[in-house]
Amino acid sequence: MKDLQLALLQSNLHWQNIDANLAMFEEQLWQLPAGSTDLIVLPEMFSTGFTMDAAPLAEPMNSKTFRWLKQQAAQFKAVVTGSFIVKEQQRYYNRLVWMRPDGTFSTYDKRHLFRMAQEHQTYTAGGQRLVETLHGWRICPLICYDLRFPVWSRNQLGGSVEMAFDVLLYVANWPAARVQAWDVLLQARAIENLCYVAGVNRTGQDGNEVAYSGHTVALDFKGQALAAAHESHEAVLQVTFSAGALNAFRQKFPAHQDMDRFLIQA
Repeated sequence: MKDLQLALLQSNLHWQNIDANLAMFEEQLWQLPAGSTDLIVLPEMFSTGFTMDAAPLAEPMNSKTFRWLKQQAAQFKAVVTGSFIVKEQQRYYNRLVWMRPDGTFSTYDKRHLFRMAQEHQTYTAGGQRLVETLHGWRICPLICYDLRFPVWSRNQLGGSVEMAFDVLLYVANWPAARVQAWDVLLQARAIENLCYVAGVNRTGQDGNEVAYSGHTVALDFKGQALAAAHESHEAVLQVTFSAGALNAFRQKFPAHQDMDRFLIQA
């Protein structure tokens, strides 16, 4: 397991404008030096903003946003991930796509739908976590409101005390009004799961006049910030997760061996 290089993209999304958002992220990606990253992380609903207007914006798989992800992953020779609105069998999903440089991919559908915005009335919830492997790292990507539910984020493999992942990723449109909860919960997820955490949030104001203040951050297994973007600035954060540091800490402080054992039922 070599060190893992990440690029976290914090942006002010164009409201319900797929073309404008894809062009904006493409410009941000060009700031990255060649070969400087293994994993590029975009926000939740990165091509539209967090919207319940799914019908005119949803795309089938292998359409515009999907093909754009495929192109960027191939061009930068890195995994690119983020969520967008997908229509499949007459249902809508807030779906994260994990796009690899060779064009293969995996998906994760948001499990916890944000009922305070009626997301559960528009989208269909997922029922299975995704854990991907990249250069020996096991990575679990989740979406926004999932952050509030520690059982779903639990670093546990089945009902054993074996750990399932080394990195938790959260892609989000997390409002500024609750950004303190975002900061604290990200730290908690890192500490309790003995893993690195990266949270990627948007900035600006959406079409519903909801404000977002960013606070994109990368944390180590002690909850300490390795890189952070604060208060509404667009940013491309680059950070390296150290395999040696993670393994040394887990050996010195093996709290996972004392975790409560249980199975998650979706």
